[in-house]
Amino acid sequence: MSERKLVFAVFGNECKCAEIAQYIERIEKHLGCHNADVLIEPVDFDNADYVISLGGDGTFLRAASRVGDRQIPIIGVNMGRLGFLADVLPSEIEETLDKMLAGNYMIEDHTVIKMETDGEPIMGSPFALNDIAVLKLDSASMISIRSHINGDFLVNYQADGLVISTPTGSTAYNLSNGGPIIVPQSGSLCITPVAPHSLNIRPIVINDTSVIELEVESRSHNFLVAIDGRSEKLDECTKLKIMKAPYCVKIVKLKNKRYFSTLHEKMMWGADTRQ
Repeated sequence: MSERKLVFAVFGNECKCAEIAQYIERIEKHLGCHNADVLIEPVDFDNADYVISLGGDGTFLRAASRVGDRQIPIIGVNMGRLGFLADVLPSEIEETLDKMLAGNYMIEDHTVIKMETDGEPIMGSPFALNDIAVLKLDSASMISIRSHINGDFLVNYQADGLVISTPTGSTAYNLSNGGPIIVPQSGSLCITPVAPHSLNIRPIVINDTSVIELEVESRSHNFLVAIDGRSEKLDECTKLKIMKAPYCVKIVKLKNKRYFSTLHEKMMWGADTRQ
C-alpha cells in the first residue's frame, strides 16, 4: 500500500496576488518533488495536514480563523512588515519546507478567546487568536465599561476602549496601549484600557480560565467590537462575555526559532538606542 501524501493548503493575502504568485509556484514545485500535494485557497481545509499563510500577521489571523477548531498546524511566511506570527522569510521557504518534511519542527498551542453576547448577536466569527477590543464608536466622547471577573466586580473603565488580549496578541494592540508582553503558553490573559480617563487604571493580567463580563454605556448608545480586527457595531444594551475558547490554534515553529530571540529581532528588545 502506498504511503498517503501530505497535503499543504496555501492561504494568501488577496491584496498581493501578483506578488505571492511566484512564491506559490516555488511551493508547488518544491513540494511536488517531495511527493506532497498543494491546495491553493481551498474552500475548506478539511483535507489539509498543514496550512501555509502567505502574507503578514493579518493574513495569518485570517488563516487561523478559517482553520478554526480543526487543529491543523499553520506556518506563516512573512510578506508584510513586522511579521511576529508569520516569521518565515520568503528566502527561507524551501529550507523551511524541508525541515517540516523531516519533522524538524515544534508545534505550539496558542490560546484562543471567544465572545458571547446577551442581546444583539455577533454576525462574524466570535473567536480571536490575538485580541478582542471594545471601542468607542464616535470621536468625541469616552465610553463607560463596567467589568466583572468570574462574577466579581473589577472596575468601571472610563476610556476610549478596552483590549482583552491573549499571550499571542500581547505584542499587538495590547502592547501599543501600554500592556505587558506575555510569553505564550503562560495561561494568562491581559485586560488593557485604551486611553483611560484615570491615571489609577492600569493593565491587569488574569488567569485564562477566567470569565470576563462587560457592560458598555455610550452617549451614542452603541459601540464597536473588534475581534482580531474584524469590527462590528453593537447596541449599548448588549452584554459581553469573553472567555477561553474550547480549542487552541497550532502554530509551526522551527527549532532554531525562539520566542525571546524573536523579541530581540522583531522589536529591538533590549537594544541600546543611545549609540
